[in-house]
Amino acid sequence: MPDPLLKISGLTKVFPGVRALDGVDFAAGCGEVHALMGENGAGKSTLIKTLTGVYRRDGGTIVFDGKPVAIHSPKQAEAAGISTVYQEVNLLPQLSVAENICIGRRDTTRFGFISPGKMRRRATAALARLSLSLDVNKSLADYSIAIQQMVAIARAIDIDAKLLILDEPTSSLDEQEVDELFGILNLLKSRGMAIVFITHFIEQVYAIADRITILRDGQRVGEYRTEDLPRLEMVGKMIGKDPEQVAAMEQQTITSTYNDTPVMEVAGLSRTGAISDASFTINEGMVLSLAGLLGSGRTETAELLFGIDKAQAGTIRFRSQPLSQGSPKRAIRAGMALTSEDRKRSGSIEDLTIRENIILALQARAGVFRAIPRSRQNEIAQQYIDALGIKTPSAEQVMSNLSGGNQQKVLLARWLALEPKLLILDEPTRGIDVGAKSEIQTLMRKMKEKGMALLFISSELEEVVHNAHRVVVLRDRKQVATLEGDQVQMHRIMEWIAEHDDG
Repeated sequence: MPDPLLKISGLTKVFPGVRALDGVDFAAGCGEVHALMGENGAGKSTLIKTLTGVYRRDGGTIVFDGKPVAIHSPKQAEAAGISTVYQEVNLLPQLSVAENICIGRRDTTRFGFISPGKMRRRATAALARLSLSLDVNKSLADYSIAIQQMVAIARAIDIDAKLLILDEPTSSLDEQEVDELFGILNLLKSRGMAIVFITHFIEQVYAIADRITILRDGQRVGEYRTEDLPRLEMVGKMIGKDPEQVAAMEQQTITSTYNDTPVMEVAGLSRTGAISDASFTINEGMVLSLAGLLGSGRTETAELLFGIDKAQAGTIRFRSQPLSQGSPKRAIRAGMALTSEDRKRSGSIEDLTIRENIILALQARAGVFRAIPRSRQNEIAQQYIDALGIKTPSAEQVMSNLSGGNQQKVLLARWLALEPKLLILDEPTRGIDVGAKSEIQTLMRKMKEKGMALLFISSELEEVVHNAHRVVVLRDRKQVATLEGDQVQMHRIMEWIAEHDDG
């Protein structure tokens, strides 16, 4: 590769008790997509945040566009020509598309007032560079998440960025939307832009990336041309195992046995805008999966079961007793727990320690006047740190110092500590690396072997087939099929999702 646009040498970043980056080298060239891969906690986000001035670096050098740079803020990074688009679109949905693209850099008249006309023209021009035509006067909230992601990229290149960093940009997109995004990335690449692409979707790396750099435990494992790095070898380098060990991990599957005793019986569950006439049973030791596209009603159904929302029709029986709907407190008391796909919504309290976050639900159930002894708190926290492989120097580490995937594990630990009879897992592996996915799937097997019932939601059909005893297929907020045993196959699920024709 000729002289790279970005060259990082010996980058080091230390947090209390954690060496997040340990002498990392990284380079990105013009006209290429460079994938940055690694498990949660490997140092990917820390590298990006240190590069763009969110964190102060503790060592190393950064050369950008041929010049040594010391970037102290994201605004300074933008001024240098480095733009970042994060997993959670960091825009203001109540404002118009034009305002979002130009916010903080609005064109003004010579008297200092905002010029709406100039702003609209600037936004339209930025979108045109992506071959997009949108009504820039409409509120951003009127557009889909995929379009909002495109607007975020348009904002990023509005400043004539030379380097575009995408941190998990596809986690909320469906397959068609991913294809559209990749079309835009290939367009930008053809124009000479350097693109750093962070994702946990391995197939996407092989679809879009020219080169791959792998981090593990804050250190660089190596840099490879994508075509020279087989998939199993890449995964092995990420998790510190050889390809044969990775292949053995991927061949593990959930056993087909479960008890005859129903834990939850759902009949005719309906709510306008959520789900229509859903009926299914989850037994002890069973993994039941809700499968369907984004917007099919999966999360809405889970929230009705847990009482976050209240059904307009239908019944729920839990452990042979009618379950009063519309109250998460009653659901928890009955023996249910839910981990949401959204960490913020799930209640990650970043200023509290891992221990405090884990025992939160237990303490709430016990009541404010029955404090859990500190020794018992330590015991519970360490038990789940070990069981889930949470990467931390101690249970007293604050949540804000953990990677997103490790925060997700802490929230899962919070609900497991309640020892529920039914655990609802809504996208538990979204944004989690392959090693952590394997750990969670192993944990699911252990939980079901102890008799726990699991309701599992995943956008990845391969995961559904790999883990579920029974699959309820949803389409357009309706239950269209229930598959079990040998019927749980990817092509069967996809047929039903794509409108199965019995004729």
